[in-house]
Amino acid sequence: MHRQVTRSPLATALITSLVTGLAVVLALGAPTPVQAAGDEVRRVVFVGNNWEGTATLLDPRTFKPVGKLDVVPDHDARMREIATNPYRLAYFLAIRELIGEGNDQFVDDMYSSNDGRLVVISRPSFGDVVAISLRTKKIVWRFAVDGVRSDHMAVSPDGKRVVVSASTGNVVHVLRVSDGKQVGKFASGGSPHESVFIDGGRKILHASIGMVYSPLDDPALDPTKDDRVLQVVDATTFKVLRRYNVREALDARGLDDVSSAVRPLTLSPDEKQIYFQLSFFHGYFRLDRASGKITKVVRLPNLVPTTPREAYLLDSAHHGIAMNPKGTKLCVAGTMSDYATVVDARTDRRSPLLKGGLKPYWVTPSADGRYCYISWAGSDTVSRISYATERIVTTTRVGDHPQRVRNGFIRKGFLPGLGFASASKPARTSGLTAWERRAR
Repeated sequence: MHRQVTRSPLATALITSLVTGLAVVLALGAPTPVQAAGDEVRRVVFVGNNWEGTATLLDPRTFKPVGKLDVVPDHDARMREIATNPYRLAYFLAIRELIGEGNDQFVDDMYSSNDGRLVVISRPSFGDVVAISLRTKKIVWRFAVDGVRSDHMAVSPDGKRVVVSASTGNVVHVLRVSDGKQVGKFASGGSPHESVFIDGGRKILHASIGMVYSPLDDPALDPTKDDRVLQVVDATTFKVLRRYNVREALDARGLDDVSSAVRPLTLSPDEKQIYFQLSFFHGYFRLDRASGKITKVVRLPNLVPTTPREAYLLDSAHHGIAMNPKGTKLCVAGTMSDYATVVDARTDRRSPLLKGGLKPYWVTPSADGRYCYISWAGSDTVSRISYATERIVTTTRVGDHPQRVRNGFIRKGFLPGLGFASASKPARTSGLTAWERRAR
């Protein structure tokens, strides 16, 4: 099925001009810290509502909302800043049309501090990272990334540092959670994307995805979509220790027509195997970390076989994968085909396709390892899927366009005063996307 947002000729011309004239880039994790200090904190699940500019907090036991946070309390100030800078304004509008499907992007990723006092949020359209107090609901610190767009983040196991991908800056910043001070950064490829702390926090596994907004989606034109990297970085010196040649590994398997852009990824419990998705591919791959060779290719159902690559949402055939703590099962989001499935990591047997919503766009394991959480961005809902039964257990409505879902903490005394705030941004005026029209 061909899914596109209908635009006027003027909007189409603007988009074409911006694509050819600007290097607008998209990039869209890491496990949450294992525990928080003290008895004054409680676990919650944070859901970022990207187009709404809010974060919904869920109770991990009931999976019901317990609070909602405005993540753009400085919306008017940021908009004034952008409006008076032609360069920033051009990129802001391009991000809205090319990446946001006609909407601004206000929360891509988020992590709470271990003490439950702060939540750190990357805000793509504002090109920054902010820490918001869960007590006062005000911004404590703000960091503007290189370039004009911020994206995926990861937090260190000790909760002291957060890394954020600067999509158009082609770097990854390393910030101190307590005050937002930059303590380092490292180079990436085109459109830095996902990062994961590995080896006890001593190293960072990082991938960039290239120009996913580019219309040059034919396999023969894959090399034109900028530099895609999968690399290991020292988390202290920020030096690149190793770069995997994904293109070479794919070619060795006879997959020369498959894109080399690594999308969401997860690791085996011993961190010796990397499981990842690639642009346009319906399924996932397993790469041996030591040898750099692809040791498994798992194909999953493609329910949109007649949809051209150009109509794929930011090149994402699948966007979301998470392994359970035992290393026996993988939870996978079939984004373009609107399904989730649980796959046995040993036999590759998959569960029935779980049609719990539209546009599944992220998967995260629950803190206790029993479930995987999945966001249905086109339905404004999130679900928890049991690894044991391979079925959807609970589905909860959240805000407009949920994407990243993260385990986190809040101090127990802050929760009663949190409330269910609306975003400071004006009410949405953009039209409904194809997914949203279907959801209604």
